[in-house]
Amino acid sequence: MNVSAGDPGKARRFLANLRIEQDNAALYERLADLAPDERKRRAYRRIALAEQANAAFWEAHLHAMRVEVPPHVVGLRVRVLTWFARRFGTEFVMPTVVRLEHADHVEPSVDRKELRNHFGGPEPVKGAERRSRAQSGNTLRAAVLGANDGLVSNVSLVMGMAGASNNDHAVLMAGIAGLVAGACSMALGEWLSVNSSREFYQAQIAVRAERLAVAPEDGARSIASIYRDKGLEPQVAETVAGQLTETPRAALDTLVREDLGIDPEDLGGSAYSAAISSFCMFALGAAFPVAPYLFLEGRAAMLGSAAATIAGLTLIGIGTSLFTGRTLAFSIVRQLAITAAAAAITYAVGHALGAALSG
Repeated sequence: MNVSAGDPGKARRFLANLRIEQDNAALYERLADLAPDERKRRAYRRIALAEQANAAFWEAHLHAMRVEVPPHVVGLRVRVLTWFARRFGTEFVMPTVVRLEHADHVEPSVDRKELRNHFGGPEPVKGAERRSRAQSGNTLRAAVLGANDGLVSNVSLVMGMAGASNNDHAVLMAGIAGLVAGACSMALGEWLSVNSSREFYQAQIAVRAERLAVAPEDGARSIASIYRDKGLEPQVAETVAGQLTETPRAALDTLVREDLGIDPEDLGGSAYSAAISSFCMFALGAAFPVAPYLFLEGRAAMLGSAAATIAGLTLIGIGTSLFTGRTLAFSIVRQLAITAAAAAITYAVGHALGAALSG
């Protein structure tokens, strides 16, 4: 890479933005190929074209700075997200894609308006396909974080017991108990959280439905205000609101979606599905530090637990990099550092307590 001597830091940021836009274009092209219907395929291809225009914008700036632009190589994130989309559908990965686009850009000073003026085209409109609702679209993120919670908490428990006792059977039993107890606690907590949210939203919907039935003119004013805030002319907004309030169900649906930001048919998803997935992902993460004690003994078991933990943390680091926008190296090193600190503290505490109780 030949970086301009004038401002190497700026050139590196522009190159990073170029790679991001190129990866985005490649990802949306692949999503277009995998989309289940023609409407989504067209939408993804429009987004891919917009991302190509964005990439051309950064490339033009780099050429103007006399910076050599390397050939594009599709990044690991694109390949991993494509793998998930191929197996679970494009909607599964869209929240992660949207979050990455907000997190990735490292040079915000050149905004989309400047890009639009530069190329003479319309501002990219990403559409509803890219704004999957948060209630139904955080599956990948929740899975990775659930596994991370299980791994970090259980390796701390296992290391604490290993420091306190040389009895491999006791360490194994403590690890299994931590796995089961933690997974059950996570599942119950998730069930309560989702169910409480559903009950709250149901109560809010009932209040809005009753008010709409008693005073439909209030609902019309609220809907008109919503559309004025979206940029419609006051007269147009009032016309749309009047048409919607002629059908109470449509008016209520609009108020719920816009005021509460939820899908009234979904209400945050299934509490049971959330509980089961939380249990499974926590247990999966918690199994990494415990599994070696099923086959090994003594110091070999503890070293095997550490190695299995490192492998699990590496996978989790890769997963977190998909939705945080951080590099793979940073995500993996951060996971290892935090977990190593927690394990070292619990091992030291366990060793001290074991020595005090045995003495």
